[in-house]
Amino acid sequence: MAWWGTLLGGTLGYMLGGPLGAMLGAALGGNFDRGINVSGQFDPGAQERVQAAFFSATFSTMGHVAKADGKVTADEIASASHIMSQMQLTAEQRQAAKKLFNEGKNTTFPLDEVLYQFRKECHRRRNLLQMFLEIQISMAMADGHLHSDEKQLLYHIGEVLGFSHQQLEHLFQFAAGASQSPGHQTQTLDDAYAILGISKSASDDEIKKAYRRLMSQHHPDKLVSKGLPEEMIKVATEKTQEIRKAYELVKDSKK
Repeated sequence: MAWWGTLLGGTLGYMLGGPLGAMLGAALGGNFDRGINVSGQFDPGAQERVQAAFFSATFSTMGHVAKADGKVTADEIASASHIMSQMQLTAEQRQAAKKLFNEGKNTTFPLDEVLYQFRKECHRRRNLLQMFLEIQISMAMADGHLHSDEKQLLYHIGEVLGFSHQQLEHLFQFAAGASQSPGHQTQTLDDAYAILGISKSASDDEIKKAYRRLMSQHHPDKLVSKGLPEEMIKVATEKTQEIRKAYELVKDSKK
């Protein structure tokens, strides 16, 4: 949580700049001293700067995705609250996350500016961008239905971040499979194949390759080292549990 402590100590909105820095400043009521200098911590590409950008971009874009079909449902609000609970946010962090979410719901929300800055801040850390996309897709599917407006918006978000439609389709399948197994209790074989992104005719080598690729992409320690906020390690851990369970289910079905 070092990035948050530094934010409260000063400098972040000043050093981060752009729409992400402005939204963070507004979420905190502007109560930080722009004159404090933290050498190195918020240089472009620095881990704490990336973590702060991830936090700001994630919750504000979640609000925008939730409003894409014209209304924010109770399920979508519950999904946002669930992620905040997974992150074990402090009361102050939770309040900031809610303000960012509400900012994203505004018709004046500068989505493309936010996405371009976020992509730049991530410095080609593709696994972070993918985690961000997976969270947005989960938000869109929180009510059990992916509305056409939501899907088009997600395609646009993915495109800006450098993902193809085919890659987005796989992420949609991953989210659909995971959403059918709340609490990791009801995952079916079909869900497992969807999560791994493979067909039922996949060979043992293809199954293992898909599993290893997904585990590498979602490894919590690797993601945190690349700039995922430490608070989100539980979100990443639950994704690896889904992937591992899917792999074991598919592997057992082949015996």
